[in-house]
Amino acid sequence: MLLGIVLAVIAGAFVSLQTIFNNKVNERTGSWATTTLVLGTGFLASLLCSLIFAGNNTFTLQHMQPWYWFSGMIGVGVVFCLVQGVKLLGPTYAISIVLTAQLGTALLWDSLGWLGLEKIPFTFTKLIGVLVIIGGILIFKFGNGRTKEQQESISHVPDSMKG
Repeated sequence: MLLGIVLAVIAGAFVSLQTIFNNKVNERTGSWATTTLVLGTGFLASLLCSLIFAGNNTFTLQHMQPWYWFSGMIGVGVVFCLVQGVKLLGPTYAISIVLTAQLGTALLWDSLGWLGLEKIPFTFTKLIGVLVIIGGILIFKFGNGRTKEQQESISHVPDSMKG
């Protein structure tokens, strides 16, 4: 279990780091070029790792459900939407919303047993957990009590006079 937690934390850090990199690439090229670059380099890296670690088993694709073949196309939507979300909302706010949507969707799919997942009973404590996270995002975004104009006017005031 500990290894799973560590790997999940590393994955979360990688998602945030990749989002920042993607945003910087997008500033220079555009969303579709960014998506192509990200998924293209990801393909090359994963192919190389697969050949090194799995060898000939890399291309053994038996007994797969047809919808699994669409995963890469979903990745196009993930990268494109995330790049646009960061561009419009900023990295922290966009990632917070993405992770909450991911958690809520996983809760739904687990509870319904969709896509071959083992059905896990839905409980209101799980729903409350997701709602608490949404509340945290709202506090993060809107909880400072100052409008954008007030924040800008404060930034022009000497530090000794700020309240």
